[in-house]
Amino acid sequence: MVSIVQYGERHFDGTDMLWREAFPNDAPWNAAHISIAEKLRFQPNLLLVAIEADQVVGSIMAGYDGHRGWISRIAVLQSHRQKGIGEALIQEAERRLASLGCVKINLQVVVSNSAVLAFYRKCGYEVEERVSMSKLLPKR
Repeated sequence: MVSIVQYGERHFDGTDMLWREAFPNDAPWNAAHISIAEKLRFQPNLLLVAIEADQVVGSIMAGYDGHRGWISRIAVLQSHRQKGIGEALIQEAERRLASLGCVKINLQVVVSNSAVLAFYRKCGYEVEERVSMSKLLPKR
C-alpha cells in the first residue's frame, strides 16, 4: 500500500535516487540537495512523497504564491508507474493547494518530455497557449 506524506529528512536518499532516475539530464540547480533545502524554507508542507514499504516511490513539489499554484518535480519510480501513484500525488497536492485558497494550478512540461501530456490530461490539466520565459540570476 502506498501512502502520501509530507517530506521529512529521512526521505532524502530515496527522493534523491528517484529524481536522478526521473530527471537524468536535469540542470545542476535542480539537484535534490539544493531544491529540497530551498523548498523546506518555503511551504515545506507542499513537498510530498509517496511511500511504499518504507521506500520513496514518488514525489511532488507544489507551491502557492497567493495568486496561483504550481506543481513541479512530480516523479514516480519506473518500477511503480501505471499504479495510480502519480494521480494520488497530484490529488493530494491539489487538496493542499485548495485549502490555501488556490483556484488555479499551473505546471510546465519540457518539450522533450511531451509523453507525459496524456498523464496530465487524465488528471484534468489542459494545454494553455503561453510562452514560458526564464532568467538565471547570479549566485548569491
